[in-house]
Amino acid sequence: MSERLVFLTGHLARARLERLLDSLGETEFSSDVVDIGVKVAALMTEDIIKRRLKLPDGASRVLLPGRFRGDLASLSQHFGLPFQRGPDEIADLPAFLGRAGSPPDLTRHDMRIFAEIVEAPTLSIEALIARAARLAAVGADVIDLGCLPETPFPLLEEAVRALKSEGFSVSVDSADVEELATGARAGADYLLSLDEKTLPLAFDHKVTPVLIPSTPGDLDSLGRAMEEAERAGIPFIADPVLDPIHFGFAASIGRFIEARRRWPVAELLMGTGNLTELTDADSSGVTAVLAGLCSELEIRNVLVVHVSPHTVRTVEEHDLARRILFAARNDGALPRGYARGLLQVHDRKPYPATLEDIAALAADVRDTNFRIMTAEDGIHIFNGSGHRTATDAFELFAGLGVERDGAHAFYLGAELMKAEIAWRLGKRYTQDEPLDWGVAAVAPEVDRTRLAEAGHTLRAKKER
Repeated sequence: MSERLVFLTGHLARARLERLLDSLGETEFSSDVVDIGVKVAALMTEDIIKRRLKLPDGASRVLLPGRFRGDLASLSQHFGLPFQRGPDEIADLPAFLGRAGSPPDLTRHDMRIFAEIVEAPTLSIEALIARAARLAAVGADVIDLGCLPETPFPLLEEAVRALKSEGFSVSVDSADVEELATGARAGADYLLSLDEKTLPLAFDHKVTPVLIPSTPGDLDSLGRAMEEAERAGIPFIADPVLDPIHFGFAASIGRFIEARRRWPVAELLMGTGNLTELTDADSSGVTAVLAGLCSELEIRNVLVVHVSPHTVRTVEEHDLARRILFAARNDGALPRGYARGLLQVHDRKPYPATLEDIAALAADVRDTNFRIMTAEDGIHIFNGSGHRTATDAFELFAGLGVERDGAHAFYLGAELMKAEIAWRLGKRYTQDEPLDWGVAAVAPEVDRTRLAEAGHTLRAKKER
């Protein structure tokens, strides 16, 4: 028996919502659209819904606009069936409903993130613990203590023990045998990186070595180290080593493919920093491609590093990428439509409303409040007095009639500039909402159980 979904909306969005649902064709669910009796759907309240909603027979789930402010649990209890927020924009419903009417599950993954603290020798124990906590909060599974060449790390043993006491998994990353030995004695979980000559360091301690070729590019030496670890009965992770572009990148990709062919079930690791750090390109796209390679080759460990300012959100990017790729692989699907967090500068669907949608909405508006939207042809601003379009926000100001209202002028200037930035980049713009930069920027926290507070303009008017 198919699921029956009920979509709650308002007067202005009803026709568009019905057209979109009709355009989906045959689906695994049936649907009803209910106009709850407010003009703007996002303004419906919990109380209004409880008083006005009459559920159709057989309803199994109710979908509300993404910007609905109210207690879903209270509504679910009141009506005896699940209430759920959908996407913010109607245009995003097809992706939201693409899998039997449910959003994609991004709670699962099968990739371990090692997050390196490159300057670990220069930090205090307190600073290391604070940094580790921040990294773990955004997705890191293992805190990697990077040891710098010719830089003493006198607090290494204390650092490992302190991090372990706080519950972190810890790896020590060094080319110095003594530092690796110190890390092992202190209780590190992983050592990066050992080869066939230094592998015996791991034999006397309960530590997992990450193995690399003893000579760059030599998979045979990596294989010998792996065989020795197997004979010793210790777990290990093998890293064929990813090289930077123009310094062996293509050949190193080939090594990972060959490593998986030679060792079909071995645990592998890829260090992505040689691409994300050493390429002047937004790291989210680079990360997505490398995560895709890891997904296909079943590489379940990645070493992530942040030194360059342009990789400041690299852990967040890897965390989302591993979830998207896991879900897509399980679905046997392309990694599209699962989440927008890696689409940071441009959006796949920057304009949720068509020109026809905007024209119809503008024709229905009778009040003096300005609405701002974007479409292929530029920025649209309209109210009951008129509808104007431009590609330059400054061209619109003269016709708005707000010269004597400083607060309103400031508000409109800020919104129009935001709209122009979004339009020029091909990003989604929503009035009174911050631009969505995906995981590239921390999104402001929003309490979706309560209506938004009055904005700057309204507050200024009330204070007069």
